[in-house]
Amino acid sequence: MTIQTSFTDEGARRRSEINEFIDFEKKPVDIKKTSSVVATTKHAHDEYEDNFPGNGFYQPPRNIFQRCIDSFKPPLDGSFDTNNLKRSLKARHLIMIAIGGSIGTGLFVGSGQAIATGGPLAVVIGWAIAGSQIIGTIHGLGEITVRFPVVGAFANYSTRFLDPSLSFVISTIYVIQWFFVLPLEIISSAMTVQYWNQSIDPVVWVAIFYCAIVSINLFGARGFGEAEFVFSSVKVLTICGFIILCIVLICGGGPDHDFVGAKYWHDPGCLAHGFPGVLSVLVVASYSLGGTEMVCLASGETDPKELPSAIKQTFWRILFFFLVSLTLIGFLVPYTNENLLGGSSVNNSPFVIAIKLHQIKVLPSIVNAVILISILSVGNSCIFASSRTLCSMAHQGLIPRFFGYIDRAGRPLTGIITNSLFGLLAFLVKSSSMSEVFDWLMAIAGLATCIVWLSINISHIRFRLAMKAQGRSLDELEFVSAVGIWGSAYSAVINSLILVAQFYCALWPIGGWENSSIRAKKFFQSYLCALIMIVLFVGHKIFYRYKTGKWWSMLPLNKIDLETDRKNIDIEILKQEIAERNRHLRASPWYVRWYHFWC
Repeated sequence: MTIQTSFTDEGARRRSEINEFIDFEKKPVDIKKTSSVVATTKHAHDEYEDNFPGNGFYQPPRNIFQRCIDSFKPPLDGSFDTNNLKRSLKARHLIMIAIGGSIGTGLFVGSGQAIATGGPLAVVIGWAIAGSQIIGTIHGLGEITVRFPVVGAFANYSTRFLDPSLSFVISTIYVIQWFFVLPLEIISSAMTVQYWNQSIDPVVWVAIFYCAIVSINLFGARGFGEAEFVFSSVKVLTICGFIILCIVLICGGGPDHDFVGAKYWHDPGCLAHGFPGVLSVLVVASYSLGGTEMVCLASGETDPKELPSAIKQTFWRILFFFLVSLTLIGFLVPYTNENLLGGSSVNNSPFVIAIKLHQIKVLPSIVNAVILISILSVGNSCIFASSRTLCSMAHQGLIPRFFGYIDRAGRPLTGIITNSLFGLLAFLVKSSSMSEVFDWLMAIAGLATCIVWLSINISHIRFRLAMKAQGRSLDELEFVSAVGIWGSAYSAVINSLILVAQFYCALWPIGGWENSSIRAKKFFQSYLCALIMIVLFVGHKIFYRYKTGKWWSMLPLNKIDLETDRKNIDIEILKQEIAERNRHLRASPWYVRWYHFWC
């Protein structure tokens, strides 16, 4: 008789080994004998313990409800080790997360305000500058991540390469950002549905979307990956179709056969408010690209060898989906269109406006549906990003240990529950002061995106300098940043300038101020995050001094740990493989080398 259990492919070989010497018809199972075989395969070991209780006899697998309940229990070894995470994200998941991870309301809706305040040329300049720094940032992060594929990625690296207090501040602000973005996205989803039906109370839609997003994340990394694969596929197909439609409309192929060409670049013009308008667009563009780091944040739950290709896809996403689509939008929608500044609803989306202006009846509803999917996608990412960052912080000792709890299904359960509780703020949708409340909540983490990217840039620079100081060669890196240390330096400068631009726009906004009270309010909503970060930094420094007796823990370059958590590979064999691959590429045609460099 053989064991009939739902072993994964990874555990199939172990199952066959067990079946070779177990005969249930004659004797009970010798657990001591079989456990040594099964324990080496994590998933198989979990399955084994479920089906072989302490009496030593095989029992049929329990029903789906019991297995669901058991999945929330602690791992069998009872540890809080991040190795309990399941590496269930596949290459296709990572590629779609990389391509569609930041395609959301920032592109579909927020770009409308950017066009209105800056004009079409400012949009091209702003997204080009913000997109160029993302290349250096994500490649630098990818280089470190492939070498140290740990949960939380940059939350771990800023502790290793910078300082624990800096890491605490950066990670905390990043987590808080996602805490408050989640209820906002759920509310936005409910408001988006009203495009079709305003008779249903939005609270109903809030409840439906809240349950859907939380449920997806309770399926673990695999559930998140599959959902993002579907969401991103829809977004990518829509933008590809929209780009084709824009070209047709510009050339006069619409229902009215009106040749548009570049007339809106001449009247009303290509720049709305000169240099201040460009700065304003640059700030909007940088935040629209938030979430790009998500592909590396998942490094603890995928095979690290899948990361390089997904990281390289970032370049194409920035170039094609953002720059091309927004450039074409600038030809179809004049920046003086009053709907662009009407608010943050789907009616203010330049994509919807462009279609309506050219009398196409059905497509606005289709684009609206894609916007709804994009909003849900961002909400889905909120829980994933915050829970993994909290888990990383707990394992570094930056926050209480219970935040690092990982259940038997490989979910950072405490982090998921914590963010889900913040998601309940979405039920403020009927409150008259909802807008005011969320404006101040988001102000707490208003600078999070650029601060996180800046920390990644500095971490990568110190990583490269540490390798040089310790006599390490780049030949031992499986993935090397295409733009190197200078790409990270460039990105650090751009991110610093974006922070300065936001400060400038907060003090001297386009259109001026109505009165001093509004000026003070808007400034603090833009830069309250900086004050919060100072308080967090000072507070953690005092705690760190009390705990360790030291004020700083930024190690000299020759003392930085370049081994702990390193991917378990033979360096010499890796060097030989990389050298062989490089020789093969040098002998290949130029277009093969070019493709490999970027893809």
